[in-house]
Amino acid sequence: AGMRVAVVGAGVSGLTATKCCLDEGLKPTCFEQSQDIGGLWRYTEHVEAGRPSLYPSVISNTSKEMSAFSDFPYPEDFPVFLPNARLLDYLRRYAERFSLREHIKFGTTVVSIRKHPDFATTGQWDVVTEADGKQTSHVFDAVMVCSGNFSEPSLPLHCFPGIERFQGQYFHSRQYKHPDVFQGKRVLVVGMGNSGVDIAVEASRVATKVTVCTSRGAWVLSRVFDHGYPWDMVFNTRLMSLIRNSLPGPLSQGLINYRVNQWFKHENYGLQPAKRYFVPVLNDDLPSYILTGRITIKPGVKEFKDNSVVFHNCPEEEPIDIVVFCTGYNVSFPFLEEAVVKVENKHASLYKYVFPTHLQRPTLAILGLIKPLGAIMPVIEMQARWVTRVFKGRRANMSSPMYKNTVQTGHILFGLSFDEVLKTDCLVYMDKLASFIGAKPSVLGLLCRDPRLALTIFFGPCTPYQYRLGGPGHWEGARQAILTQWDRTLKPTRTRVAVGSSSPCPSLLTVMGFLLLLAAVVFGF
Repeated sequence: AGMRVAVVGAGVSGLTATKCCLDEGLKPTCFEQSQDIGGLWRYTEHVEAGRPSLYPSVISNTSKEMSAFSDFPYPEDFPVFLPNARLLDYLRRYAERFSLREHIKFGTTVVSIRKHPDFATTGQWDVVTEADGKQTSHVFDAVMVCSGNFSEPSLPLHCFPGIERFQGQYFHSRQYKHPDVFQGKRVLVVGMGNSGVDIAVEASRVATKVTVCTSRGAWVLSRVFDHGYPWDMVFNTRLMSLIRNSLPGPLSQGLINYRVNQWFKHENYGLQPAKRYFVPVLNDDLPSYILTGRITIKPGVKEFKDNSVVFHNCPEEEPIDIVVFCTGYNVSFPFLEEAVVKVENKHASLYKYVFPTHLQRPTLAILGLIKPLGAIMPVIEMQARWVTRVFKGRRANMSSPMYKNTVQTGHILFGLSFDEVLKTDCLVYMDKLASFIGAKPSVLGLLCRDPRLALTIFFGPCTPYQYRLGGPGHWEGARQAILTQWDRTLKPTRTRVAVGSSSPCPSLLTVMGFLLLLAAVVFGF
């Protein structure tokens, strides 16, 4: 009998979790409160309680080759960055291809997850679900929490003095669907995340005036990067990661500073971030909209008046009709008891951002609580591959010294608030998890056997297919997918000329990288 696993939610995380369970011979049951798959990526015209909410114009921030599940490349005719409907289409194809639907119970809400009385010996969980007003109890051997972190908006009104006397309209970005509410209005957007910038750009096409206020600033990247290649395919390569992680901190920071200021100098546009860490906002229009006066950037809000707002360090009032709070989301697990995931001061103690450290048995995992610089889908898939191996492999004995150590020292604290960013390079993190399950590609090992592949893996974008070259979950098509990744990237846009294969490999970087590789070999990297 396979181990029974409860999967909470059928979005990106829930789908790949269900698939990884099946790959490992476990028996998943996925509970989805709505009537369909897709989670965040399924657009609905109405905002539904407890579900994420999209606006129609949302486009993925990461390119299709970097965002694919590792054994299921996007169709070649799909655009490089995906409008939400295309991404949902991809998720439907994924569910179809691996027959996931038959394991999903729709219209079923998970009400509570509690430790089974004999948890200490069995690691089992009591799960209560509700469908059509009727509650059902189940016992599961393990649980994968895939409910995401975009359902509970964070709107700290107490941080905005005077908001109660403001006469105009205000709402959280979660409520936003169409720009027509801004027609002829003076708009204030509070916060500079991806939604804030998107909404400001859309509003500025119809509004009288748009102001974005941010206490923090932000780095802004365009999806269209050097020579028009997708930003993440240029940025997230093993070479770049090696350079970023081998240079001393200030030098590495300086390099990133230089790179992000190449498109436009952030301080001239009022955007220079206060903090040194690097989590970019992706938007292709913002600098030109600032340059043409459609959007003005201001510091944080000091207070609201009846029909206006005052910013820090700015004496004059700014008249405002409508405010959009793009203040992010709270992470919440209403169905888990406090004892399972202790969230204190917006921090939770999770081993490798996945397993609650104080459980005697690692039979509950939380997926996707991570904000990598890059695509989240392959990262969640890797988490799911690792978690299902842990569930399966350590059923009898979970006392891995590594896990025990962590539990005692308890030093793996990480920010659960959306802005407290997981500061690890997503490539380093993926490699770590991949090495746990034996799926980490060895560049040096490949250099002798398959030099062309080795060089593509090292100098080219770190696409997810690399993690299917060997180990458990090995996929026959991985090598081919890696060698044709640029063809699939260029095909949708080279629509007037025959597509020859070309990939950006700046010669200077190549030489530099080769020297680095040599040095790495010499110093036993």
